[in-house]
Amino acid sequence: MHPSLTPAALAGLRQPRPYPAVTVLLPTHRREPDNAQDPVRLRNLVAEAKERLKTDPAVPREQRIEVAARLDRALADIDLVHAEDGLAVFAAPGEHQVWSLARTVPARVVLSDTFLTRNVVAARAAERAYWVLAVSADRVTLWSGSAERISEHKADGFPLTRSLEDPDAERKERIGDLPSTYRDEQTRKFLREADQAAAGVLRSHPRPVFVTGEAAALSLLDGAGAVTKEATRVPHGGLAHAPAEAVRQALRPLIAARKKAELDSVLHELDAAQGRHQYAAGLDEVWQNVTTDRVRLLAVEETYQATVRDDGGHLVPADTDDLDAVDDVVDDIVERALDTGAQVHFVPEGTLTGRGRIACALRY
Repeated sequence: MHPSLTPAALAGLRQPRPYPAVTVLLPTHRREPDNAQDPVRLRNLVAEAKERLKTDPAVPREQRIEVAARLDRALADIDLVHAEDGLAVFAAPGEHQVWSLARTVPARVVLSDTFLTRNVVAARAAERAYWVLAVSADRVTLWSGSAERISEHKADGFPLTRSLEDPDAERKERIGDLPSTYRDEQTRKFLREADQAAAGVLRSHPRPVFVTGEAAALSLLDGAGAVTKEATRVPHGGLAHAPAEAVRQALRPLIAARKKAELDSVLHELDAAQGRHQYAAGLDEVWQNVTTDRVRLLAVEETYQATVRDDGGHLVPADTDDLDAVDDVVDDIVERALDTGAQVHFVPEGTLTGRGRIACALRY
């Protein structure tokens, strides 16, 4: 299964495919007893996908056999023992991919000329990835965090460690020349090295940064390099020697506050755009604007989906068996917005009730 939702990987997924491109979405469970039925549900959805391939007159026999075989290979790749909250299976002529997602998805089977990527995009957006640099006088650790998990980054020189023992401490103490830990030049040098190592990681993987440590350590690090200039300081000692769960719990209130601030910012931007008359809301209005590349910021409720057809330039509801129907036009809107450089934000259910569940700020 694919481990990393990189921008390049998502861009590749959004590319058009030869029909039929099959998407199978399954909500999964991390723990017993909820996960007991996940394998059964997955087999049933794959069986449904194969049946739809069989009965679709637009799918030639040769392609039906090829894509069905791809679904079987994808099924063999899936490890539900280590499932997260959702699963996306993609199969098309010549390829198959499986993505484990740290957010739930609706159970669906879709045949189209593109993969249904909105849930994968939403999962990446919801990750809200960040770094935590935990510093102390003798150990500096770097942690890679997201909305639900955190793990220690054990590469690029991390963790940095050193001994605090001074072989000349007794003589220095006799003559009154034994500096405190955070006034010692070796400590300054150690933290400068940590700053340089962290800066290298950030150049390759830019994310928001939290720096934790005792107040004295944070103060010394301020003068040691560049990382803390853009970081959020967290005066919490001991985390450089702590396990992952302790680091996650220490950051939890800050992550929650950041999530709320991001949502408030999106809603404020929509209000401001409405005041400037650079605003659209509701499915049809947003569709009209995204197809003319006018959308600058798009906000969509996480679970919103709609099957429609184009009725002379306007979208109208349609049944899924309508040959002219777009199975999930919201996914198409999200993809088009991303392709034209718009910011896309997925917001909780009910946030956009008064805006038709989808709204955007326009470029002009």
